[in-house]
Amino acid sequence: QEPISTYFEEKVPIPEDDMTKAAGGPSVLSRTHSPAQSRSGSQISDPAAVERNVMNSLLFSFRKLWAFTGPGFLMSIAYLDPGNIESDLQSGARAGFKLLWVLLGATIIGLLLQRLAARLGVVTGMHLAEVCNRHYPTVPRIILWLMVELAIIGSDMQEVIGCAIALNLLSVGRIPLWAGVLITIIDTFVFLFLDKYGLRKLEAFFGFLITIMALSFGYEYVRVAPDQAEVLKGMFVPYCSGCGPTQLEQAVGIVGAVIMPHNIYLHSALVKSRDINRANKKEVKEANKYYFIESSIALFISFLINVFVVAVFAEAFYGKTNMEVSLQCNETGSAHSELFPANNETLEVDIYKGGVVLGCFFGPAALYIWAIGILAAGQSSTMTGTYSGQFVMEGFLNLRWSRFARVLLTRSIAIFPTLLVAVFQDVQHLTGMNDFLNVLQSMQLPFALIPILTFTSLTSLMNDFANGLVWKIGGGLLILVVCAINMYFVVVYVTALNSTVLYVFSALLSIAYLSFVCYLVWRCLIALGVSRLDFRGSVQYPPTVLMDEQPEFDS
Repeated sequence: QEPISTYFEEKVPIPEDDMTKAAGGPSVLSRTHSPAQSRSGSQISDPAAVERNVMNSLLFSFRKLWAFTGPGFLMSIAYLDPGNIESDLQSGARAGFKLLWVLLGATIIGLLLQRLAARLGVVTGMHLAEVCNRHYPTVPRIILWLMVELAIIGSDMQEVIGCAIALNLLSVGRIPLWAGVLITIIDTFVFLFLDKYGLRKLEAFFGFLITIMALSFGYEYVRVAPDQAEVLKGMFVPYCSGCGPTQLEQAVGIVGAVIMPHNIYLHSALVKSRDINRANKKEVKEANKYYFIESSIALFISFLINVFVVAVFAEAFYGKTNMEVSLQCNETGSAHSELFPANNETLEVDIYKGGVVLGCFFGPAALYIWAIGILAAGQSSTMTGTYSGQFVMEGFLNLRWSRFARVLLTRSIAIFPTLLVAVFQDVQHLTGMNDFLNVLQSMQLPFALIPILTFTSLTSLMNDFANGLVWKIGGGLLILVVCAINMYFVVVYVTALNSTVLYVFSALLSIAYLSFVCYLVWRCLIALGVSRLDFRGSVQYPPTVLMDEQPEFDS
C-alpha cells in the first residue's frame, strides 16, 4: 500500500553512538574493561581515554535527546491555547491559588495519556486515525471521524477568537474582530508552509512562539509579584477551603481545558517525523524513552506558563468586585471602563477583559504584553490544530489531497462560523462562545481516550510494547475519571440552559451519544482481555503491518 503523506516529507535522522560505530564494533570503553583482555594481559587504555569515552557517551545521550526534541513541544502548545489561558485566569479570579493542584494533576494525567499516543506512533509507524481506519468497521469509523472533527473545529474556533481579540487589543480597537479573524487565516496559511524550509526550522519557530508566551506571561508574573508561599501551597496541598459550586465547576473546567481529544491524534502523528527502524526493538525502546523525556520537559514548561497566568489573576483580582475595577479603570482613563458595571458583584473575566484589567491596574505595558502572549498562543495553536485536522481527515478517510487543498478545507470549516459571529456580534458574544466550545470538546474526549487505550493494549498490534496489566487497569480508571469529570461539566452547562426544548433535544442526543461510547468501551474491554464479551467472535484485531515493514524485533 502506498504511504499516506500525513506529515512532513523530511525525517530527522537520529545520531549513532560514536562508541559503538568504531571499527571492530564494540565500544572502546567495553574493550577497556573486558575481563578476557585483563586475563590475557592485554594493555588497558589509560584512564584519560576511559574518561573521554564516558563523557562522549553522556554527550551522545544529550545529542540523541536533542534529535527527538520537537514533537513534544508542538504537542504542548495545546496546553497553552487561548482556551487554557482563559481557564487559568478565571481559576485565579474565582478561586485564588486554591486550584493550582488541579492544574498540576491534570497536566500529569495529560502526560500519561500523551505517552500512550507517542508509543502507538513509534511502535506501529501509524498514527491513531490510521489505526482506527484499519480496525473499526465503516460506520463506527465515520462516526468517530465526525466526532473528532467537531472537537478540532471547536478548538480551532477558540484559537482564532484568541488571535482576533489579541489583534484588537494591540491595535486599541482599530482592527475589528472580523478583520482579526481574516488576518489569522492569512498568516496561518503562510506559517503552515514554513516546513518547506526544513522540519527543524518549523519546530524552532514553534519553540520561538512558546518562548514569547513564557516571556509575556512571565513579565506579568514578575510585575504582579504574587505570594510565592501561596503559590506553592496551592500547587501541592490538594484542598480547597471555602470552595463552593463555582470553584467546583472551575476545577472541572481546568481538566476539560487541559486534556484535549485532538491532541492525542496529533501527538501520535508527530512522532513519525524521526527516522526510526521499527524492526529494531532497541531503537523503538530508545525512541519511546526519549519521547517521554521530551514530552515531560515540554509539559513542565507549559505548566509553568499556566501557573504564571493563574497566579497573576489570583494575586491581583481574586475577590475584586466590578465596582472596584470600574473605579480603577476610570482613574487611569481607560477606554474600556464600561465593560465593568458599577455593582458589587464578583469580577468576571475572560481573555479580553483580562488584558483590560491588567492595563487598568498595572499600566498599558501590561495590557500590550498580555495581548502579545495571547497572539502567540492563538497563532501557534491554530497551526497545530490545522495539522491535527489534516492527520485525522487523511487517516480516517484515506484521502490523498494536495497539501493546499487539505489546509484550505480544514481552515474553512473552523473559520466560517467564527467569522459569522465576529461580523454580527461584539467581543462579549465572541468570548461567550468559549463555554459552549469547551462543552463541545469535553463531549468528544471519549473518542480519543478509549481508542488509544484499546490499541496500545493489543499485543497483536504493539508486540512487546503493549500495555501491561498495571497500565490496562490504571489507564482504564484514569480515562473513566477524566470522562466522568468532563460529563459533569456538560451536565452543568445543559441544566443552566432553562429550556424544555433543549432538554428534550439533549436527552435524545445523549441516548445516541452514550450508545456509541458503550460500543467503543465494549471493543476496548475485549482488547483488554475480557474475551467473554465477544459473544459471536465478531471482534478481531489482526496484526497491523505498515507498508513493507514487518513488526518483528531483533533480540
